[in-house]
Amino acid sequence: MSLPPLTALPLELLRQRSSTKWRSYGDDVIPMFVAETDFPLAPAITSALARAVEIGDTGYTPPRPGIDVDFAAYADRLWGWRPDPSRIRWTGDVMMGVVEVLRAVTSPGDRVVVTPPVYPPFYDTVEEAGAVVERVPLRDTGERWELDLDGIAAALASGARAVLLCNPHNPTGTVHTRESLAELARLAARYGASVVSDEIHAPLTHAPAVFTPFLDAAPEAAAVGYAVTSASKTYNLAGLKCAVIVTGSDETAAVVRSLPWEVEWRAGLFGVIANRAAFSAESDSWLAQLLAALDDNRRLLSELLAEHLPLARYRIPDAGFLAWVDVSAYGWGDNPAPFVRREAKVALHHGPLFGVEGVGHVRINIGCAPEVLREAIARIGALAG
Repeated sequence: MSLPPLTALPLELLRQRSSTKWRSYGDDVIPMFVAETDFPLAPAITSALARAVEIGDTGYTPPRPGIDVDFAAYADRLWGWRPDPSRIRWTGDVMMGVVEVLRAVTSPGDRVVVTPPVYPPFYDTVEEAGAVVERVPLRDTGERWELDLDGIAAALASGARAVLLCNPHNPTGTVHTRESLAELARLAARYGASVVSDEIHAPLTHAPAVFTPFLDAAPEAAAVGYAVTSASKTYNLAGLKCAVIVTGSDETAAVVRSLPWEVEWRAGLFGVIANRAAFSAESDSWLAQLLAALDDNRRLLSELLAEHLPLARYRIPDAGFLAWVDVSAYGWGDNPAPFVRREAKVALHHGPLFGVEGVGHVRINIGCAPEVLREAIARIGALAG
């Protein structure tokens, strides 16, 4: 039996939140920029956190918090992939994990491939690790985006030491195919490079797309790969610091175990408690409801753009609650978001921050009530005259 879509919280309640989404702009602005969603927490998470507060469970994260076993079971239920819990570690958030792994697998000045347009912190993370960004943009086939495997092969052949993969991809919502991920693994193995895969949006994959964990894509992936993920995007837990670093071989697991002990200490206890509740089977029905709500919204956005912004170009994403929209036809400049915020009172993410491929683009957070999405696109559409 299918469950009804999850209902977003009312705006008057959301505006009582103190997070970035609700404190960056005034109440006259509809915030649709940062990746926070407007839905109530999964009941299992609310219950677990409330119990922790009730008993004052606010101390240090224990040496064996149990999230390794919980994530392995979760991955098995969702994707038919059961990583070995002994090869799973934890840290404060996905970008913390990414930068620490990059430090371990590259040397200062090494080149790391990124695939723009891509999540802006990818550029900063590579530099923080002491490496240098090598851009190999996604290929636009006219129907979908995909990895430019020939471009990545050329970069690795010329000495790039790692690939920072976004799987599923932010901002396009692309779910990379098993075949492309397998070929990426083979390329990395051929050239002695590593692949660090940010898989934070994976639980939000919409059918008929099928998410493939990078480490499960091919035998070579276990030897070259590191997956970093968290419940934070799917379950709206960004303020509760916790992520997992997953490996698939003894050698890569040893690399992660060799990281400074502070890497694990950065995971907050509330983050661990909330992530474990999210990864429990008790939260699976909530996830199904969330996916139904987001599926409705990604299709609704297509209809709204056709009505209010017919010159906009939008490809319904395979995964996530973030929409990548080209509005360059309207002449709102290389970076349309400031104009839209000023004139329409709708805050969107700045396209050029994702790379030069984002000129004329905006990223829209559709993790909201349908009526909020309707109002936002109607406001923007009014600018088009």
